[in-house]
Amino acid sequence: MTRRSCVDQRTAPQSGAVSVWRLRERTIDWSRRPAVMGVMNLTPDSFHAESRIPTDAAADAAAAMVEAGAEILDLGAESSRPGAESVSEAAEQDRLLPALAAVRAAVDVPLTIDTTRAETARLALELGADGINDISAGMVEPSILDVVARYGAGLVLMHMRGTPRTMQDEPQYRDVVAEVAVYLEERAAAAETAGIAGDRVLVDPGLGFGKTLEHNLALLAGLKTIAGGRGLLLGASRKSFIGRLTGAEVTDRLGGSLAAAAAAHAAGAAVIRVHDVGPTRQFLEVLAAVDGAAV
Repeated sequence: MTRRSCVDQRTAPQSGAVSVWRLRERTIDWSRRPAVMGVMNLTPDSFHAESRIPTDAAADAAAAMVEAGAEILDLGAESSRPGAESVSEAAEQDRLLPALAAVRAAVDVPLTIDTTRAETARLALELGADGINDISAGMVEPSILDVVARYGAGLVLMHMRGTPRTMQDEPQYRDVVAEVAVYLEERAAAAETAGIAGDRVLVDPGLGFGKTLEHNLALLAGLKTIAGGRGLLLGASRKSFIGRLTGAEVTDRLGGSLAAAAAAHAAGAAVIRVHDVGPTRQFLEVLAAVDGAAV
């Protein structure tokens, strides 16, 4: 009997399916493996303390991530950890815009901005950002979709139940995979109506954003269904569900994060958003090489 692999071979893009994410004039090809997105938290309170980057260190941190293998960088200036309070638009921009300018001058990879605010998105795109990563999928400020369309930027639409402050207050679903898939399809349709082409949009199931451990595991098992034929971004890096499964503290969750990356790879994901760029890039390169050698 042939022993079954613990990681299924990566799902090949269907005939005619999009396997390139377009962000303004840049592209990310994810036909072979997911692209690695490095997290840049320009905040004092993100859940993984080691990922917090002061403004004056942003350019060096970005260069180090690119050297380690990051193909995209995601800059955010407002924490979305469970229980986090919102910051003012002015505070968000004061943290973000000087760092973005420094990073844009330092590296030549696509830059996305983690924001729900249309004006922050506009200012960031004016400074040279390539895409917007909106955890509210355009629900907090619907005009953010118009901004993305106007600049021809890339867009990530994420599912979230509630707000970061309230999202973990007993979240409940009848069928979490089906409900998240329907929500993301509806938000992708709204983006299309706003004039954003399908190959500029990724969807994200939002692990940990209004989900229990069981919900997160179901979503990881149902990534193909959730994507619905669209490019998918997964952000599982060092999240609390790994700690609940294993007992590991946030500083010791690399192994669990790589396991989630394996699930994303097998499901044909487009992008994996991570804190640990070097180990994740190496891990995915080996998986892709094994797939390429399969007969």
